[in-house]
Amino acid sequence: MTSPIRTELHDDVLVVISDNPPVNALGQAVRQGLKDAIEGALADDRVKAVVIRCDGRTFFAGADITEFGKPPQGPNLPETLDAMEASDKPVVAAIHGTALGGGCEVALACHYRVAVPSAKIGLPEVKLGLIPGAAGTQRLPRLVGAEAALPMVAIGNPIAAKKAQSIGLIDELVGEESLEADAIAFARSKIGQDVPRSSEGTANQDGVKNPDLFDEFRAKQGRKMRGFDAPNAAIEAVKAAGEMPYADGVKKERELFMKLMSGTQSAAMRHYFFAERAANKIDDVPADTEILPIKKVGIIGAGTMGGGIAMNFLSAGIAVTILEMKQDALDRGTSVMRKNYENTAKRGRMTGEQVEQAMGLLTPTLEYDDLADCDLVIEAVFENMDVKKEVFAKLDETVKQGAILASNTSYLDIDEIATATKRPGYVIGLHFFSPANIMKLLEVVRGAKTRGDVLATAMKLSKKIGKVAVVSGVCPGFIGNRMLSKRQEQANQLIMEGANYWDVDDVLLEFGFPMGPFQMGDLAGIDIGWHRDPTKVTTIREALCAVGRFGQKAGKGFYDYDEARQRTPSDEVKQIIADFAAREGSEQRDISKEEIKERLLYPMVNEGAKILDEGMAQRASDIDVVWINGYGWPLFTGGPMFWADTIGLSTVVEGLEKHGLEVSDYLRNKAEKGETFN
Repeated sequence: MTSPIRTELHDDVLVVISDNPPVNALGQAVRQGLKDAIEGALADDRVKAVVIRCDGRTFFAGADITEFGKPPQGPNLPETLDAMEASDKPVVAAIHGTALGGGCEVALACHYRVAVPSAKIGLPEVKLGLIPGAAGTQRLPRLVGAEAALPMVAIGNPIAAKKAQSIGLIDELVGEESLEADAIAFARSKIGQDVPRSSEGTANQDGVKNPDLFDEFRAKQGRKMRGFDAPNAAIEAVKAAGEMPYADGVKKERELFMKLMSGTQSAAMRHYFFAERAANKIDDVPADTEILPIKKVGIIGAGTMGGGIAMNFLSAGIAVTILEMKQDALDRGTSVMRKNYENTAKRGRMTGEQVEQAMGLLTPTLEYDDLADCDLVIEAVFENMDVKKEVFAKLDETVKQGAILASNTSYLDIDEIATATKRPGYVIGLHFFSPANIMKLLEVVRGAKTRGDVLATAMKLSKKIGKVAVVSGVCPGFIGNRMLSKRQEQANQLIMEGANYWDVDDVLLEFGFPMGPFQMGDLAGIDIGWHRDPTKVTTIREALCAVGRFGQKAGKGFYDYDEARQRTPSDEVKQIIADFAAREGSEQRDISKEEIKERLLYPMVNEGAKILDEGMAQRASDIDVVWINGYGWPLFTGGPMFWADTIGLSTVVEGLEKHGLEVSDYLRNKAEKGETFN
C-alpha cells in the first residue's frame, strides 16, 4: 500500500505532505510516514529545514477514531512528535482548514507554526470525554501560558488563526493562496538559528505566579462543566505543566488520559459522536437519492414557534414567506424575530448587516396565495387535528405540485393529516423544539406514504439549517414526547404517594438534567392548555392554576420565585398536593431518592424498547440523539438507551418489576439473553 505521506525537496527545504482524505486523520500509516520523513530529513545533508503541510481541505484534523478501542499499532503519536521536536533542523507546520486534537499536537511539536487566516486550531478531545494524549496539555501551556491554554483544553472550542497568533500559538499568518511558498520562505529564514521547542517554553509560569487562576476558571465555567469528568482532568493536566518537569507532566497527562479512556463517560460520549452521524442514514433510502430543491419556504403561524422556525431558514440564507390570519399578529411576530436577531448582534454573534440580510429574506403575508410557489410549507398552528386538516386541505389546493407540506405537530398523527391532501407522499412531520431558533433537535416524522426523496430532502435540509435530525415513525408523541409522558406519569404519581416534588426535580438535577419536571412545568407555564375555569379542578395543575400559580411568569407555580427567578418550595403547593392525595385516598410514605430515580428513568427505557420493537425508531442510538439534543439528557451518560446498556438491562427489568411497572417483551428478551440495545 502506498504511504499517505510523500516528500518534495525545494532546494534546501523538505516539504512533507499528508494526503489522507477526508480529514488527514492521524492513522497508523500517517504516523509512520511522518516519523520516516523526519528521520530521512535529519539524515540528509541537503535538507536544512522541514515544512509539514496537508493536501485536501484541512491540516490534520485529529486522531483516527476508527482506531479507538483496538489494540494500538506503532509508532504511537507521542513518539512521532518527540522525534519531530528533537530535530535540530527547524520544522514548520503550515496550517490550513483545521488543526484539531492530534493535529494541534503535531503543530505544537513543530518548532514554528504558520497558518492561513481562515484556519482554526484547537484541542476538542474533552468533547469525547478525553484530554489530549500526545503531550498537548504540556506543550500548549508552556507555549502560550496556563490562562490561554485552559479554555482550549478544558472547554475544547477551536480558536481562529488570528486569535491563535495573538496568544503566541501561531508565529505568522500567511497568504490563503500561497501557504506552501510562504511556509518554505519562513522555514528558510530560520535556518542556522537555535530551534525553540514548546516543551522547553516558560509561558506556563503565569499559573505558578497566580495559582488562583485554576479555581477562578472552574468557577466561571462551572455550568458548562457540571457532571463531566474530562474538563477537571484537563485543568489538572494544565496545572501540572506549571508544577512538574516536562517528562513528569507528560506521565501525568498519560495517567489522566488512560483513566478517562477506560471510564464510562468517554465511552458514552464516543457513542454519541457516532450516534449523531448514524442518525443521518435512512435504512431503506439510498444515499444517492435525488434531493428536491428548496429555495423558498412558507411558514403558517408567526407566533413563538412559527417565528423561531422561520429564523432557522432565514439564517441559512433561504427565503421565507410567513402567513398569519390577522395583521397585528403578523406585525407582532415579525418584530419579535427582528428583536431576537438584534439581541444576537448585541452579543457579537452577528453583524448588523447580517441581521438586515436575514430580515430582507422575509415576506410577511395574510394571503394563502402568496405560498403558491414555495418548495416547502411548514404549518405551526394550534395543536388540534381538525384545525391542522383544514390548513392542509387549503395548502393542497394552493401550493404548487411537487412541493413538500410539513406539520410541526409534536403529537398528532401525520398519516391522518395527510388524508386532507391529494399528495400524501409529499406530507411529512417536522417537529421543531422550542425555542425553535435555538434548540438543535428536529424530529423528522415519516408518514406511511412519505416518499423517499421527500424524507432525504428533509434530512439534508435539516443539516443546512443547523439541526440534528432523527427519523421517527408515526405514533403518539413520536420518540421524545412518547418517552417523556412515561416520566411525567411517574413524577405525578410519586408526589401523590408522598415524595416531595422538589426531591423529584433534584434527583434529575443530580443525574445531570438541566431541570426536573416540575421546574420545567413552571418555566413553560402551568396554564398551557388550561381550560380557564377556576371552579373545575381535577388535577394538581388545575388546582395551581385556579389560585393563579401559573409558573415563573407569575412569580409562583410549583415553586415560589424571587426577582432573580431563584426557586423555593411553596407551603401552599405542599398543602394543595396533600389535600389532593387525601381526597384520592392515596397513602403517604417516605420515598427514597433511589426509588424516585428508578421510577422516573426505567419506564422511559422500557418505552424506548417498545419504540424499537415497533420500528418507530431505526436504531437505539437515534433515541439517544433525540434525548440528548431535545430534552437535556446528560451527554456524559450517552442517552437513555446507552445508559441502560451501561447499568445492564437486567437491572432495568428488576427495577421495573420491583415497582410493579410494565416490562416490554422486547426489553425482557434482550435482558434474558444478556444483550444490549446498542
